[in-house]
Amino acid sequence: MTILFDGSTAHVAGHFEAVEGLCGSPSDSSRTTSLAAEKSASSSLPGCEIQHADTVDDSINCSLAADHCRLLRRAPFSACHRHADPEPLIAACTQTLCNYRPVDGVDCQFMEAYAQSCRLKAGITLEDWRSTTPCSEVPVCQQLCSEHEFCGEKSGRGLCLCRGVFASKYTPTNSLGEPAVCREGSASVTLAGCLLADRGIDYSALHLNDPDCRGRMDHETHMVTFGFDSSSNICGTEVVKNNSTILYKNAIVTRNMSEYGVITRHDQIQIDLSCLYREPEIQSFTFRIRDSSVVQQLASGEWNYTLQMSAFEDQKLQRVVGPETALLLDQRVWVQLRTERLDGDRVSLVTDSCWATSRSAPNGSLRHDLIISGCPNADDETVRLSGNGQGTSNVFSFNMFQFKGGSGEIFLHCKLELCVRTGNACQPTCNPRSRRRRRASKYVDKNPAIISMSWTK
Repeated sequence: MTILFDGSTAHVAGHFEAVEGLCGSPSDSSRTTSLAAEKSASSSLPGCEIQHADTVDDSINCSLAADHCRLLRRAPFSACHRHADPEPLIAACTQTLCNYRPVDGVDCQFMEAYAQSCRLKAGITLEDWRSTTPCSEVPVCQQLCSEHEFCGEKSGRGLCLCRGVFASKYTPTNSLGEPAVCREGSASVTLAGCLLADRGIDYSALHLNDPDCRGRMDHETHMVTFGFDSSSNICGTEVVKNNSTILYKNAIVTRNMSEYGVITRHDQIQIDLSCLYREPEIQSFTFRIRDSSVVQQLASGEWNYTLQMSAFEDQKLQRVVGPETALLLDQRVWVQLRTERLDGDRVSLVTDSCWATSRSAPNGSLRHDLIISGCPNADDETVRLSGNGQGTSNVFSFNMFQFKGGSGEIFLHCKLELCVRTGNACQPTCNPRSRRRRRASKYVDKNPAIISMSWTK
């Protein structure tokens, strides 16, 4: 079997006894154009048995379509009848044109296919066959059209026109392209160059309200985009703002040009470019602390002391976060851990770890670490820690957050230890990369204190 495909038509010749198609194998090996088939179970695609019924197009004159197809029985095609039977093509042509409109130049493709078959089978070139049919010469745009276009003729000119499948999604709404797209400060609309060509509209003659704002054609897809950006050029757009909505109003119009003095051969075009943009709604969450500060009485070795945990809005620790203070997401908060009745010359307070949970229990499964092993959590870049192990108090800060899908409550827990002062042995040494410390060895006892405070939305 030999198959020749030139990009638009295919010529198949040979014997098909051993050939199976995706929906079956030809039952008549003597006819090269036969596609009647018995289904091949091993290679058939799903749905081969489905019979598709198209709606009848009442605008089609089947009699005229059949007359067009029967031109294959006349000269100059008759010169090849001894070598190639035209009847299968006539039947296919009639069946097609009686059910479908002749878009994409399909009415002439049957003549083109027979002429090609004649040249390949018999070496006969059917000279000037187009002059005896309604099929004009192939326009010069053949190599210029995109994949959704075909090279056709309109008003005596070769143009890249839309293929029927591509145009079918626009024709029901009588549109020329995609809907307008609105963004904050900009809007655009994309039109299909072949739809404009089919209406006889030259895209280069179009512009927005500002004549300097013209369309840009993608040279591969032939889609034409008109748009504006308020940061550079608003292109004559009227902007109407109402609360959270912004209405952009513009239009694509024909350039005012004089071809022949007082006459023109271009329709006056006005395509509306208006769209509505809704500014995103931002929902702000606020958190309130349950207690201004938490105080615990503790004993560690020979020391009986008071541990206090307080939150502040500022780095100088002057504005205390109280029950009426509203904290926003991503707002920085400073937390001070301070002791009383400790001899600062002998012991230091070391914050070993601090973490947040969504429940009051310190071992809650939903957890976010702020301080790990005396150092800020390297995975949370907002955490800062100062004075740790240097005296009887220290401070850390972080940006407020909430747990995804949580109840809105945040419980902050800190584990602290007392360290006997010997030089700088109590100060954690944090690696800038890992933020881990050398563990001090001179803790007063092995029972660290845990203190907690909570926020709620």
